[in-house]
Amino acid sequence: MTVGELFSGIDNITLPDELNSIPVLGVTSDSREVEKGFVFVCVKGEHFDGHTKAEEMLQKGATAIVTGQKLSLPRQINVANPRKLYPELLSAFYGYPTRKIKLCGVTGTNGKTTIANLCAGITRELGHRTGVIGTLGTDTGGGLHYSHNGPPTTPEPRKLYQLFAQMTEEKTEYCFIETSSQALAQYRFAAERFKVGVFTNLTRDHLDYHKTMEAYFEAKRRLFDMCENAVVNIDDEYGRKIADYCREKGVPLKTVSVDGEADYYTEFVKLTPHGSEFIFTDRAARKSYPAKFALTGKYNVTNAIEAAVAVHLTGIPLDEVIEALQKVHGVAGRLETLYKGDFTVIRDYAHTDDGLEKLLGTLKPLTENRLITVFGAAGERDAGKRPDMGAAAAKYSDVLIVTTDSPRHENPQQTIDDVVRGIPAGIPHEEFTDRKAAVIRALEIAQKGDVVALCGKGHEDYQAIGDTYYHFDEKEIVEEYLKKAE
Repeated sequence: MTVGELFSGIDNITLPDELNSIPVLGVTSDSREVEKGFVFVCVKGEHFDGHTKAEEMLQKGATAIVTGQKLSLPRQINVANPRKLYPELLSAFYGYPTRKIKLCGVTGTNGKTTIANLCAGITRELGHRTGVIGTLGTDTGGGLHYSHNGPPTTPEPRKLYQLFAQMTEEKTEYCFIETSSQALAQYRFAAERFKVGVFTNLTRDHLDYHKTMEAYFEAKRRLFDMCENAVVNIDDEYGRKIADYCREKGVPLKTVSVDGEADYYTEFVKLTPHGSEFIFTDRAARKSYPAKFALTGKYNVTNAIEAAVAVHLTGIPLDEVIEALQKVHGVAGRLETLYKGDFTVIRDYAHTDDGLEKLLGTLKPLTENRLITVFGAAGERDAGKRPDMGAAAAKYSDVLIVTTDSPRHENPQQTIDDVVRGIPAGIPHEEFTDRKAAVIRALEIAQKGDVVALCGKGHEDYQAIGDTYYHFDEKEIVEEYLKKAE
Protein backbone atom coordinates (compact mmCIF):
# COMPACT_ATOMS: atom_id res chain seq x y z
CA MET A 1 0.00 0.00 0.00
CA THR A 2 1.17 3.53 -0.81
CA VAL A 3 0.42 6.74 1.04
CA GLY A 4 -1.89 7.72 -1.82
CA GLU A 5 -3.82 4.47 -1.52
CA LEU A 6 -4.00 4.82 2.27
CA PHE A 7 -5.71 8.20 1.95
CA SER A 8 -7.72 7.45 -1.18
CA GLY A 9 -11.02 6.95 0.64
CA ILE A 10 -10.69 10.04 2.81
CA ASP A 11 -12.22 13.32 1.63
CA ASN A 12 -10.88 16.87 1.89
CA ILE A 13 -7.23 15.98 2.43
CA THR A 14 -4.54 17.12 0.02
CA LEU A 15 -1.37 15.04 -0.02
CA PRO A 16 2.02 16.41 -1.00
CA ASP A 17 2.74 15.00 -4.48
CA GLU A 18 5.99 13.40 -3.39
CA LEU A 19 4.15 11.18 -0.87
CA ASN A 20 1.56 9.61 -3.18
CA SER A 21 3.65 6.68 -4.37
CA ILE A 22 5.71 6.02 -1.22
CA PRO A 23 5.00 2.61 0.40
CA VAL A 24 3.41 2.38 3.85
CA LEU A 25 4.44 -0.49 6.15
CA GLY A 26 2.40 0.48 9.18
CA VAL A 27 0.26 3.12 10.86
CA THR A 28 0.52 4.09 14.53
CA SER A 29 0.13 6.92 17.05
CA ASP A 30 2.56 5.28 19.48
CA SER A 31 6.06 6.67 19.04
CA ARG A 32 7.51 3.47 20.51
CA GLU A 33 6.07 1.43 17.62
CA VAL A 34 7.39 3.54 14.75
CA GLU A 35 9.67 1.77 12.28
CA LYS A 36 10.97 2.69 8.85
CA GLY A 37 8.04 3.03 6.45
CA PHE A 38 5.41 3.80 9.11
CA VAL A 39 2.94 6.67 9.04
CA PHE A 40 2.97 8.37 12.45
CA VAL A 41 -0.27 10.05 13.56
CA CYS A 42 0.26 12.89 16.05
CA VAL A 43 -2.54 12.41 18.57
CA LYS A 44 -2.77 14.84 21.48
CA GLY A 45 -3.81 13.18 24.72
CA GLU A 46 -4.23 14.22 28.33
CA HIS A 47 -0.60 13.55 29.24
CA PHE A 48 1.22 13.28 25.90
CA ASP A 49 1.15 15.19 22.63
CA GLY A 50 2.38 13.25 19.61
CA HIS A 51 3.37 16.49 17.89
CA THR A 52 6.34 16.75 20.27
CA LYS A 53 7.72 13.53 18.73
CA ALA A 54 7.02 14.35 15.06
CA GLU A 55 10.55 15.37 14.08
CA GLU A 56 12.06 12.42 15.96
CA MET A 57 9.73 10.03 14.14
CA LEU A 58 10.88 11.34 10.75
CA GLN A 59 14.47 10.79 11.84
CA LYS A 60 13.47 7.28 12.92
CA GLY A 61 12.32 6.51 9.37
CA ALA A 62 8.65 7.44 9.31
CA THR A 63 7.27 7.74 5.78
CA ALA A 64 5.01 10.61 6.79
CA ILE A 65 3.58 12.38 9.82
CA VAL A 66 -0.11 13.27 10.21
CA THR A 67 -0.52 16.44 12.25
CA GLY A 68 -3.25 18.67 13.59
CA GLN A 69 -1.08 21.76 13.43
CA LYS A 70 1.36 23.00 10.82
CA LEU A 71 4.94 22.19 11.70
CA SER A 72 8.03 23.22 9.76
CA LEU A 73 8.78 19.64 8.85
CA PRO A 74 8.90 17.61 5.62
CA ARG A 75 6.51 14.77 4.70
CA GLN A 76 3.75 16.35 6.80
CA ILE A 77 0.03 15.77 6.18
CA ASN A 78 -2.00 18.37 8.04
CA VAL A 79 -5.59 17.43 9.00
CA ALA A 80 -8.36 18.90 11.17
CA ASN A 81 -8.49 16.08 13.75
CA PRO A 82 -5.68 13.47 13.80
CA ARG A 83 -7.37 11.46 16.59
CA LYS A 84 -10.58 11.09 14.58
CA LEU A 85 -8.68 10.27 11.38
CA TYR A 86 -6.42 7.67 13.02
CA PRO A 87 -8.88 4.72 13.02
CA GLU A 88 -9.92 5.61 9.44
CA LEU A 89 -6.31 5.14 8.35
CA LEU A 90 -6.01 1.90 10.32
CA SER A 91 -9.19 0.57 8.75
CA ALA A 92 -7.84 1.38 5.27
CA PHE A 93 -4.41 -0.08 6.04
CA TYR A 94 -5.91 -3.39 7.21
CA GLY A 95 -8.25 -3.62 4.20
CA TYR A 96 -11.50 -2.36 5.80
CA PRO A 97 -11.92 -5.56 7.87
CA THR A 98 -15.23 -4.62 9.52
CA ARG A 99 -16.93 -4.59 6.14
CA LYS A 100 -16.37 -8.36 6.02
CA ILE A 101 -17.87 -9.25 9.44
CA LYS A 102 -21.17 -8.59 11.16
CA LEU A 103 -20.03 -6.08 13.77
CA CYS A 104 -22.34 -5.40 16.72
CA GLY A 105 -21.60 -2.93 19.53
CA VAL A 106 -22.94 -2.94 23.10
CA THR A 107 -22.80 0.19 25.25
CA GLY A 108 -24.11 1.28 28.66
CA THR A 109 -22.87 1.28 32.26
CA ASN A 110 -23.83 -2.25 33.30
CA GLY A 111 -24.55 -5.39 31.28
CA LYS A 112 -22.17 -4.88 28.35
CA THR A 113 -20.04 -7.93 29.08
CA THR A 114 -23.01 -10.20 29.74
CA ILE A 115 -24.84 -9.15 26.57
CA ALA A 116 -21.79 -9.34 24.29
CA ASN A 117 -20.93 -12.82 25.54
CA LEU A 118 -24.55 -14.02 25.43
CA CYS A 119 -24.74 -12.87 21.79
CA ALA A 120 -21.55 -14.77 21.07
CA GLY A 121 -22.88 -17.86 22.85
CA ILE A 122 -26.10 -17.78 20.82
CA THR A 123 -24.38 -17.46 17.45
CA ARG A 124 -21.88 -20.17 18.33
CA GLU A 125 -24.68 -22.50 19.38
CA LEU A 126 -26.09 -21.92 15.88
CA GLY A 127 -22.79 -22.87 14.25
CA HIS A 128 -21.30 -19.46 13.47
CA ARG A 129 -17.66 -18.56 14.08
CA THR A 130 -17.84 -15.57 16.40
CA GLY A 131 -15.45 -13.05 17.91
CA VAL A 132 -15.80 -11.04 21.12
CA ILE A 133 -13.89 -7.99 22.35
CA GLY A 134 -14.48 -6.64 25.83
CA THR A 135 -13.84 -6.70 29.54
CA LEU A 136 -13.26 -10.46 29.71
CA GLY A 137 -10.66 -10.33 26.95
CA THR A 138 -10.56 -10.98 23.23
CA ASP A 139 -11.66 -13.89 21.09
CA THR A 140 -11.11 -13.66 17.35
CA GLY A 141 -13.15 -16.82 16.87
CA GLY A 142 -10.88 -19.56 18.12
CA GLY A 143 -11.08 -19.15 21.89
CA LEU A 144 -11.05 -16.49 24.58
CA HIS A 145 -7.80 -14.86 25.68
CA TYR A 146 -8.54 -13.39 29.08
CA SER A 147 -7.60 -9.81 29.83
CA HIS A 148 -4.68 -9.49 32.21
CA ASN A 149 -3.16 -6.45 33.89
CA GLY A 150 -6.29 -4.41 33.36
CA PRO A 151 -6.31 -3.38 29.68
CA PRO A 152 -9.20 -1.18 28.54
CA THR A 153 -12.61 -2.67 27.78
CA THR A 154 -12.26 -1.44 24.19
CA PRO A 155 -8.64 -1.65 22.95
CA GLU A 156 -6.71 1.26 21.49
CA PRO A 157 -7.30 1.75 17.73
CA ARG A 158 -4.24 -0.07 16.35
CA LYS A 159 -4.83 -3.16 18.49
CA LEU A 160 -8.54 -3.00 17.70
CA TYR A 161 -8.09 -3.00 13.93
CA GLN A 162 -5.43 -5.69 14.12
CA LEU A 163 -8.02 -7.85 15.89
CA PHE A 164 -10.64 -7.06 13.24
CA ALA A 165 -8.14 -7.96 10.51
CA GLN A 166 -7.29 -11.22 12.27
CA MET A 167 -10.99 -12.08 12.40
CA THR A 168 -11.37 -11.64 8.64
CA GLU A 169 -8.29 -13.79 8.04
CA GLU A 170 -9.80 -16.52 10.24
CA LYS A 171 -13.18 -16.27 8.43
CA THR A 172 -14.95 -15.10 11.59
CA GLU A 173 -18.55 -14.17 10.75
CA TYR A 174 -19.63 -12.12 13.78
CA CYS A 175 -17.95 -9.79 16.24
CA PHE A 176 -19.69 -8.55 19.39
CA ILE A 177 -17.78 -5.71 21.02
CA GLU A 178 -18.22 -3.71 24.20
CA THR A 179 -18.04 -0.07 23.16
CA SER A 180 -16.95 1.86 26.23
CA SER A 181 -17.73 5.52 26.73
CA GLN A 182 -14.02 6.38 26.65
CA ALA A 183 -13.59 4.54 23.35
CA LEU A 184 -16.51 6.40 21.81
CA ALA A 185 -15.38 9.77 23.20
CA GLN A 186 -11.85 9.16 21.89
CA TYR A 187 -12.95 8.09 18.39
CA ARG A 188 -11.32 4.64 18.59
CA PHE A 189 -13.63 3.46 15.82
CA ALA A 190 -13.60 4.52 12.20
CA ALA A 191 -16.88 5.70 10.67
CA GLU A 192 -18.24 2.17 11.08
CA ARG A 193 -21.68 0.89 10.26
CA PHE A 194 -22.35 -1.44 13.16
CA LYS A 195 -24.93 -4.01 12.13
CA VAL A 196 -26.57 -3.55 15.53
CA GLY A 197 -26.00 -1.13 18.39
CA VAL A 198 -27.29 -2.11 21.85
CA PHE A 199 -27.94 0.25 24.77
CA THR A 200 -28.24 -1.27 28.25
CA ASN A 201 -28.57 1.50 30.85
CA LEU A 202 -26.73 4.49 32.25
CA THR A 203 -25.85 5.11 35.89
CA ARG A 204 -23.06 7.05 37.54
CA ASP A 205 -19.61 5.79 36.58
CA HIS A 206 -16.42 7.15 34.98
CA LEU A 207 -17.18 10.74 35.98
CA ASP A 208 -13.49 11.10 36.82
CA TYR A 209 -13.09 11.06 33.03
CA HIS A 210 -16.35 12.51 31.65
CA LYS A 211 -16.95 15.01 34.52
CA THR A 212 -20.73 15.19 33.98
CA MET A 213 -23.52 12.67 33.37
CA GLU A 214 -24.49 14.60 30.24
CA ALA A 215 -21.00 14.20 28.75
CA TYR A 216 -21.03 10.51 29.73
CA PHE A 217 -24.40 10.08 28.03
CA GLU A 218 -23.31 11.93 24.88
CA ALA A 219 -20.30 9.63 24.54
CA LYS A 220 -22.54 6.56 24.74
CA ARG A 221 -24.96 8.08 22.24
CA ARG A 222 -22.27 8.24 19.54
CA LEU A 223 -22.72 4.53 18.90
CA PHE A 224 -26.18 5.23 17.51
CA ASP A 225 -24.75 7.53 14.86
CA MET A 226 -22.90 4.50 13.50
CA CYS A 227 -25.38 1.63 13.57
CA GLU A 228 -27.85 0.16 11.07
CA ASN A 229 -30.19 -1.06 13.82
CA ALA A 230 -30.64 -0.13 17.48
CA VAL A 231 -31.79 -2.27 20.41
CA VAL A 232 -32.62 -0.16 23.45
CA ASN A 233 -33.74 -0.96 27.00
CA ILE A 234 -36.56 1.53 27.66
CA ASP A 235 -36.93 0.52 31.31
CA ASP A 236 -33.95 2.86 31.78
CA GLU A 237 -34.41 6.66 31.78
CA TYR A 238 -31.43 7.21 29.50
CA GLY A 239 -32.58 4.32 27.32
CA ARG A 240 -35.77 6.25 26.62
CA LYS A 241 -33.62 9.23 25.61
CA ILE A 242 -31.59 7.02 23.27
CA ALA A 243 -34.82 5.66 21.77
CA ASP A 244 -36.04 9.23 21.12
CA TYR A 245 -32.68 10.10 19.56
CA CYS A 246 -32.87 7.09 17.22
CA ARG A 247 -36.39 8.05 16.14
CA GLU A 248 -35.25 11.63 15.52
CA LYS A 249 -32.25 10.48 13.44
CA GLY A 250 -34.17 7.80 11.57
CA VAL A 251 -32.18 4.89 13.01
CA PRO A 252 -34.25 1.66 12.81
CA LEU A 253 -35.17 0.96 16.44
CA LYS A 254 -36.35 -2.00 18.50
CA THR A 255 -37.20 -1.43 22.15
CA VAL A 256 -37.16 -4.02 24.96
CA SER A 257 -38.71 -4.05 28.43
CA VAL A 258 -39.29 -6.34 31.39
CA ASP A 259 -41.53 -3.77 33.12
CA GLY A 260 -44.01 -2.88 30.39
CA GLU A 261 -44.82 -3.08 26.72
CA ALA A 262 -42.19 -2.54 24.07
CA ASP A 263 -41.35 -4.04 20.69
CA TYR A 264 -40.09 -7.06 22.65
CA TYR A 265 -41.11 -7.63 26.26
CA THR A 266 -41.34 -10.27 28.98
CA GLU A 267 -44.14 -11.48 31.22
CA PHE A 268 -44.47 -14.03 34.04
CA VAL A 269 -40.82 -13.75 35.06
CA LYS A 270 -39.88 -16.40 37.63
CA LEU A 271 -36.49 -16.15 39.36
CA THR A 272 -34.70 -19.02 41.08
CA PRO A 273 -31.29 -19.03 42.80
CA HIS A 274 -29.64 -20.41 39.67
CA GLY A 275 -31.69 -19.19 36.73
CA SER A 276 -34.85 -17.59 35.42
CA GLU A 277 -37.92 -18.41 33.38
CA PHE A 278 -40.13 -16.02 31.43
CA ILE A 279 -42.45 -15.53 28.48
CA PHE A 280 -40.82 -13.49 25.71
CA THR A 281 -43.14 -11.66 23.31
CA ASP A 282 -42.53 -10.19 19.86
CA ARG A 283 -45.30 -7.59 19.71
CA ALA A 284 -45.22 -6.97 15.94
CA ALA A 285 -45.35 -10.69 15.14
CA ARG A 286 -47.90 -11.31 17.91
CA LYS A 287 -45.90 -14.30 18.98
CA SER A 288 -44.66 -15.40 22.41
CA TYR A 289 -41.93 -17.82 23.41
CA PRO A 290 -41.45 -19.58 26.77
CA ALA A 291 -37.79 -19.35 27.74
CA LYS A 292 -35.40 -20.59 30.43
CA PHE A 293 -32.11 -18.86 31.08
CA ALA A 294 -29.00 -19.78 33.08
CA LEU A 295 -28.72 -16.50 35.06
CA THR A 296 -31.05 -15.15 37.73
CA GLY A 297 -32.11 -11.56 38.34
CA LYS A 298 -34.54 -9.32 36.49
CA TYR A 299 -31.63 -7.31 35.09
CA ASN A 300 -30.23 -10.49 33.57
CA VAL A 301 -33.60 -11.16 31.93
CA THR A 302 -33.19 -7.72 30.35
CA ASN A 303 -29.67 -8.69 29.25
CA ALA A 304 -30.99 -11.94 27.77
CA ILE A 305 -33.76 -10.35 25.71
CA GLU A 306 -31.49 -7.56 24.45
CA ALA A 307 -28.96 -10.19 23.36
CA ALA A 308 -31.68 -12.25 21.67
CA VAL A 309 -33.07 -9.26 19.75
CA ALA A 310 -29.59 -8.11 18.71
CA VAL A 311 -28.75 -11.50 17.23
CA HIS A 312 -32.17 -11.69 15.57
CA LEU A 313 -31.52 -8.35 13.85
CA THR A 314 -28.40 -9.77 12.22
CA GLY A 315 -30.72 -12.01 10.21
CA ILE A 316 -31.35 -15.12 12.33
CA PRO A 317 -34.98 -16.22 12.95
CA LEU A 318 -36.13 -15.41 16.48
CA ASP A 319 -37.30 -18.93 17.32
CA GLU A 320 -33.81 -20.25 16.56
CA VAL A 321 -32.28 -17.51 18.69
CA ILE A 322 -34.49 -18.28 21.71
CA GLU A 323 -33.75 -21.98 21.45
CA ALA A 324 -30.00 -21.29 21.36
CA LEU A 325 -30.21 -18.80 24.27
CA GLN A 326 -31.53 -21.56 26.53
CA LYS A 327 -28.38 -23.61 25.87
CA VAL A 328 -25.96 -20.80 26.74
CA HIS A 329 -24.27 -21.02 30.13
CA GLY A 330 -23.45 -18.02 32.29
CA VAL A 331 -20.63 -15.52 31.86
CA ALA A 332 -17.46 -15.69 33.97
CA GLY A 333 -17.61 -13.34 36.94
CA ARG A 334 -21.24 -12.41 36.38
CA LEU A 335 -23.41 -13.95 39.10
CA GLU A 336 -21.03 -16.89 38.96
CA THR A 337 -21.50 -19.56 41.64
CA LEU A 338 -18.11 -20.51 43.12
CA TYR A 339 -19.47 -22.87 45.76
CA LYS A 340 -22.80 -24.40 46.73
CA GLY A 341 -23.05 -26.45 49.89
CA ASP A 342 -24.37 -25.47 53.31
CA PHE A 343 -23.90 -21.90 52.10
CA THR A 344 -23.43 -20.38 48.64
CA VAL A 345 -20.58 -18.22 47.35
CA ILE A 346 -21.00 -16.12 44.23
CA ARG A 347 -18.79 -13.54 42.56
CA ASP A 348 -19.92 -10.66 40.42
CA TYR A 349 -18.40 -7.62 38.73
CA ALA A 350 -20.87 -5.21 40.40
CA HIS A 351 -18.74 -2.11 41.05
CA THR A 352 -21.26 0.75 40.99
CA ASP A 353 -24.18 1.55 43.27
CA ASP A 354 -26.58 0.53 40.50
CA GLY A 355 -24.72 -2.75 39.96
CA LEU A 356 -24.82 -3.50 43.68
CA GLU A 357 -28.48 -2.52 43.90
CA LYS A 358 -29.41 -4.94 41.12
CA LEU A 359 -27.19 -7.80 42.27
CA LEU A 360 -28.00 -7.67 45.99
CA GLY A 361 -31.65 -6.85 45.36
CA THR A 362 -31.80 -10.06 43.35
CA LEU A 363 -29.94 -12.21 45.86
CA LYS A 364 -31.69 -11.04 49.05
CA PRO A 365 -35.13 -12.62 48.35
CA LEU A 366 -33.39 -15.85 47.30
CA THR A 367 -31.27 -16.07 50.47
CA GLU A 368 -32.51 -18.48 53.14
CA ASN A 369 -30.47 -17.00 56.00
CA ARG A 370 -28.01 -14.06 55.78
CA LEU A 371 -26.63 -12.14 52.82
CA ILE A 372 -22.92 -11.47 53.48
CA THR A 373 -21.50 -8.84 51.13
CA VAL A 374 -17.81 -8.24 50.46
CA PHE A 375 -17.20 -5.14 48.37
CA GLY A 376 -14.93 -2.15 47.86
CA ALA A 377 -14.24 0.76 45.55
CA ALA A 378 -11.41 1.09 43.05
CA GLY A 379 -8.57 3.46 43.89
CA GLU A 380 -8.01 6.52 41.67
CA ARG A 381 -11.45 6.09 40.10
CA ASP A 382 -14.63 8.19 40.44
CA ALA A 383 -14.62 8.77 44.20
CA GLY A 384 -18.03 10.44 44.07
CA LYS A 385 -19.86 7.14 43.63
CA ARG A 386 -18.33 5.49 46.71
CA PRO A 387 -20.85 6.61 49.38
CA ASP A 388 -23.69 5.53 47.06
CA MET A 389 -22.08 2.09 46.84
CA GLY A 390 -22.05 1.89 50.65
CA ALA A 391 -25.71 2.86 50.83
CA ALA A 392 -26.74 0.32 48.18
CA ALA A 393 -24.87 -2.54 49.89
CA ALA A 394 -26.27 -1.62 53.32
CA LYS A 395 -29.81 -1.63 51.97
CA TYR A 396 -29.81 -5.40 51.34
CA SER A 397 -26.94 -6.97 53.29
CA ASP A 398 -27.16 -8.64 56.69
CA VAL A 399 -23.36 -8.58 57.06
CA LEU A 400 -21.22 -5.86 55.47
CA ILE A 401 -17.50 -6.36 54.88
CA VAL A 402 -15.91 -3.29 53.29
CA THR A 403 -12.56 -3.74 51.59
CA THR A 404 -10.63 -2.60 48.54
CA ASP A 405 -10.87 -3.33 44.83
CA SER A 406 -7.64 -2.30 43.10
CA PRO A 407 -6.10 0.48 45.24
CA ARG A 408 -3.57 1.58 42.62
CA HIS A 409 -1.70 4.54 44.18
CA GLU A 410 -4.50 5.57 46.53
CA ASN A 411 -4.42 4.75 50.23
CA PRO A 412 -6.82 1.77 50.52
CA GLN A 413 -8.19 3.09 53.82
CA GLN A 414 -9.27 6.24 51.97
CA THR A 415 -11.48 4.26 49.57
CA ILE A 416 -12.95 2.35 52.51
CA ASP A 417 -13.66 5.58 54.42
CA ASP A 418 -15.41 7.04 51.35
CA VAL A 419 -17.63 3.96 51.02
CA VAL A 420 -18.42 3.83 54.74
CA ARG A 421 -19.74 7.42 54.63
CA GLY A 422 -22.72 6.07 52.71
CA ILE A 423 -23.58 3.35 55.24
CA PRO A 424 -26.39 4.62 57.51
CA ALA A 425 -25.49 5.22 61.16
CA GLY A 426 -26.03 2.24 63.39
CA ILE A 427 -25.50 -0.43 60.71
CA PRO A 428 -22.45 -2.51 61.70
CA HIS A 429 -19.71 -3.33 59.23
CA GLU A 430 -16.17 -4.70 59.18
CA GLU A 431 -13.21 -3.16 57.35
CA PHE A 432 -10.24 -4.88 55.72
CA THR A 433 -7.58 -3.11 53.64
CA ASP A 434 -6.43 -6.60 52.58
CA ARG A 435 -9.08 -7.94 50.20
CA LYS A 436 -7.99 -11.57 50.59
CA ALA A 437 -8.46 -11.25 54.36
CA ALA A 438 -11.94 -9.84 53.71
CA VAL A 439 -12.89 -12.80 51.52
CA ILE A 440 -11.59 -15.30 54.07
CA ARG A 441 -13.45 -13.51 56.87
CA ALA A 442 -16.72 -13.90 54.94
CA LEU A 443 -16.06 -17.61 54.46
CA GLU A 444 -15.18 -18.07 58.15
CA ILE A 445 -18.47 -16.62 59.37
CA ALA A 446 -20.73 -18.17 56.70
CA GLN A 447 -23.50 -20.37 58.13
CA LYS A 448 -26.05 -22.74 56.68
CA GLY A 449 -28.35 -20.94 54.27
CA ASP A 450 -26.09 -17.89 53.90
CA VAL A 451 -25.12 -16.36 50.58
CA VAL A 452 -21.66 -14.79 50.34
CA ALA A 453 -21.52 -12.17 47.56
CA LEU A 454 -18.01 -11.18 46.44
CA CYS A 455 -18.55 -7.94 44.54
CA GLY A 456 -16.36 -5.82 42.29
CA LYS A 457 -13.66 -8.10 40.88
CA GLY A 458 -15.79 -10.56 38.95
CA HIS A 459 -13.66 -12.43 36.41
CA GLU A 460 -10.51 -10.39 37.16
CA ASP A 461 -7.49 -12.38 38.28
CA TYR A 462 -5.33 -9.46 39.39
CA GLN A 463 -5.23 -6.60 41.86
CA ALA A 464 -3.52 -3.34 40.93
CA ILE A 465 -1.43 -1.95 43.79
CA GLY A 466 0.81 0.96 42.89
CA ASP A 467 2.19 0.30 39.42
CA THR A 468 2.17 -3.49 39.87
CA TYR A 469 -0.52 -6.00 38.94
CA TYR A 470 -0.53 -8.84 41.45
CA HIS A 471 -2.20 -12.19 40.82
CA PHE A 472 -5.49 -12.23 42.70
CA ASP A 473 -8.23 -14.70 41.82
CA GLU A 474 -11.18 -14.96 44.20
CA LYS A 475 -12.17 -18.31 42.74
CA GLU A 476 -8.77 -19.71 43.76
CA ILE A 477 -9.01 -18.11 47.21
CA VAL A 478 -12.42 -19.69 47.84
CA GLU A 479 -11.30 -23.11 46.56
CA GLU A 480 -8.13 -23.07 48.68
CA TYR A 481 -10.01 -22.07 51.84
CA LEU A 482 -12.73 -24.69 51.40
CA LYS A 483 -10.15 -27.40 50.68
CA LYS A 484 -8.34 -26.60 53.94
CA ALA A 485 -11.66 -26.52 55.80
CA GLU A 486 -12.64 -30.07 54.74
